[in-house]
Amino acid sequence: MQKIKITALAAAAFVASLAQAQEGPPSEGAQRPGTKLDRVEISARPQSDTEMRRKAKVAKQIYGREEIDKFGDTNVADVLKRLPGVTMQGNAPRMRGLGSGYTLVLINGDPAPPGFNLDQLDPAQVERIEVTKGPTADQSAQAVAGAINIILRDPPKTTQLDLRMALQYNAERPTPQATVTYGEKKGGLSFSVPLSVFQWRGENVSTTTRDMPGLDYQPSQATQTQTALFHGHGLNSVPRLNWKIDDEQSLMLMGFVQKGQWSFDNGFTNSDLVGLPSLDSNSRNYGSFQMLRGNLQYQNQLSSDAKLELKAGVQEAHGTFNNETYSTPPRSSTGNNQDRSYTQSGKYAHLLGDAHSLSVGWELEWRRREELRDVTINGVAQLPGIDGLPFAARIQRQAFYAQDEWEVSPQWSAYMGLRSERIQTESASEGDTGRSNVSSVTTPLLHVNFKPDPMGRDLVRASLTRSYKAPNLNDLLARPAINNLYPDPSQPNTQLAPDRYGNPNLKPELATGLDLAYEKYLAGGGMVSVGGFYRKVDNLIRSVTDLETVNWSSVQRWVSHPVNFSKAQTAGVELEVKGRAGELMPGAFDPKLPLNLRASLNYYRSRVAALPGPDNRLDGQQPWSATMGADYRMTSLPLNMGTSYVFTPGYTTTQTLTQSLVQSRSRGLDAFAQWNFSRTTSMRFAVNNLAPVDTQSATLLGSGYRSFTERQGRAFYNLSFETKL
Repeated sequence: MQKIKITALAAAAFVASLAQAQEGPPSEGAQRPGTKLDRVEISARPQSDTEMRRKAKVAKQIYGREEIDKFGDTNVADVLKRLPGVTMQGNAPRMRGLGSGYTLVLINGDPAPPGFNLDQLDPAQVERIEVTKGPTADQSAQAVAGAINIILRDPPKTTQLDLRMALQYNAERPTPQATVTYGEKKGGLSFSVPLSVFQWRGENVSTTTRDMPGLDYQPSQATQTQTALFHGHGLNSVPRLNWKIDDEQSLMLMGFVQKGQWSFDNGFTNSDLVGLPSLDSNSRNYGSFQMLRGNLQYQNQLSSDAKLELKAGVQEAHGTFNNETYSTPPRSSTGNNQDRSYTQSGKYAHLLGDAHSLSVGWELEWRRREELRDVTINGVAQLPGIDGLPFAARIQRQAFYAQDEWEVSPQWSAYMGLRSERIQTESASEGDTGRSNVSSVTTPLLHVNFKPDPMGRDLVRASLTRSYKAPNLNDLLARPAINNLYPDPSQPNTQLAPDRYGNPNLKPELATGLDLAYEKYLAGGGMVSVGGFYRKVDNLIRSVTDLETVNWSSVQRWVSHPVNFSKAQTAGVELEVKGRAGELMPGAFDPKLPLNLRASLNYYRSRVAALPGPDNRLDGQQPWSATMGADYRMTSLPLNMGTSYVFTPGYTTTQTLTQSLVQSRSRGLDAFAQWNFSRTTSMRFAVNNLAPVDTQSATLLGSGYRSFTERQGRAFYNLSFETKL
């Protein structure tokens, strides 16, 4: 970790020199103490993202409507990939280079429901996105890397009718998207009904070379080029109703609807065949998804210093899938899954003084998942006694917390919290006695803010937290899944093509974390931040592959299964700069130039104790990443332009003592141009992944066998029209 210390000192020196050159005036006035319960600040204009970030009780990044709308994205996943310190792995966001499960995704402060898809949520339905670096007591502590809170738009204060239409192109032909939002306010009632309809169509081309034992278990080699065509359509809506009952009471009802169908066709061409390799076969995959959710929230200002908030929610999610593999003999897989859940939570907040408040609360969740899967080979069940039988799992979660917010002095403020969570998982299938897993985690939290100048804008933030990562449901379920390259369970498979099953005895990963940051807020609205973090992780979960005697085969099979593998440590330095070019670099740019710049540089290191270095990093954590962006507003024409660039280098991960993963560098270049016809009407053209590059990955075994894949990059084009009627 010595390199990180040196980098942190260098970054701190840079920020200090910039602070001397760009020292801004003191703030307009000290904050009024004693209003921790929904403080109301009256100003001549709405608070900017930077102002809200400065006033936040914990370290967070805030991105409002301007940032969300900038590139005309048709889904929230594309917005997230450009945020500093955030990368996307499929549909799952990753913070600080850490993989799925380390980053908590919230919707209006509550954990995102099972089955929620970020790539099917229209950004037009989002008010802002908050990226928090450490957990808080009133939100789930499953945030080892941090949390992304997606705040949906409130009903309007006046009549609203917005229309947004778009055409997006990736492959074959353009696909349409449209969102219409209607809202109105009448007396104490206000409502909004957004409706998004969308299609998608794309193509992925990749080439995989495998050097591994073949069908005769002798050395073989094969190269396969896969062309995957995918398309689908769906709709999305987040209707919302607010009712101000009286001066003390309010009621909010919010729905959430996602529904659609998808299709995924795979075609393969083979070359360079040596021996008798096992090959992927052409296949057709299709299915459907649906999610219905309702949330009710009640608030009561019991007195001038006490407030009660109650929430309840119900959800039903359903999905189907069908797979037809045109192999010899042919294989078929069909199934469906259904999730039902109920949530209830409450929070009571009480002022203890002019600058001191205490809150206590609880969260309860009941969830049941039912699955049915049927896999056949030439019409015969692949795993008799397992496939075709119903399977069910039940999850119960209880959480209780207390938090104390205290403005100790004009220079110091503190946030202290304690949260205890208990998660119980039970699973069973027909003819099975069932499995159970119970995990309990108590997490103390401390966030401290210090203002070197009590009348100034700058902040020093420090956090000491306890967080955790719970095993996901699939990791806990012991049902086996047979590898498609060796689908006959009566025959052996290979280490590069293992079967898979879960581990009901997994324990949650526990992380103790320290975060430090210095934030410099410039007079013209810009800011500079440099920070560092450290996490010590116990009970690290990682999948290992072993040759085992299993109950679904008469021969030994290679099987991948998750285990509590080791302890680990990770640390990093994060630098972020944004603002007007003339304020950040006054010697190079005219202060009046309408050019905004932003950049971030993130440096990560990690070490898994059970593995030798130097590449014994946590799964998927790149050594560093960088983002850069610029936006320019023309003065002679009603035209805005901008660009964003994201880069991560290549790296190697030692996953086990016998297996390593090599990942190539990746980059993303996005650009947009927006023509404003009027204050209410605009047209935007955007390109995501401009000048795409191919990426490579490889899995290497100690035995010398390997698998190498190269994926072709592809650009996405978007033309959108937006008007407020």
